Amino acid sequence: MTAPIQDIVEDQLRAVEPEVEVLLAEVIGGGTLRVLIDHPDGVTLDLCVRVTHGLESLREQYAVEVSSPGTDRPLVKPEHYRRYTGRKVKVRTRQPIAVAGGDSDEPRKSFTGELVGSDEHAVTLAADGGVVTIPYAEIHRSNLVEE
Repeated sequence: MTAPIQDIVEDQLRAVEPEVEVLLAEVIGGGTLRVLIDHPDGVTLDLCVRVTHGLESLREQYAVEVSSPGTDRPLVKPEHYRRYTGRKVKVRTRQPIAVAGGDSDEPRKSFTGELVGSDEHAVTLAADGGVVTIPYAEIHRSNLVEE
């Protein structure tokens, strides 16, 4: 589930800002590296600047944008799902998935509902229309939904 650019960003920041959690690192539009970070003391402008400087080698290849996750925080790692059990989330999948006991037998790729569980292999949502278990490998994007 972790993209190679995510690993590169995490490795580079581990040495210079070990308390920074990289929530999401993605290349958009081919030339911009977007990095969403979190920190136990919160994300400040100063921290964003330090992280940008910590990614110096990547700044040679990309325009780097560093910011806090905001209210629609992305969920990328299994520990993120465990931390936010009970919260409302939106999950988009790579392939259509059917909802168990749902109103429609039609599989779909987008689900919004309460995150009711997660383990090392999948997340379970009480989604609109029924309960669905989604393997991590099938998750394309996922984020918290402001309630």
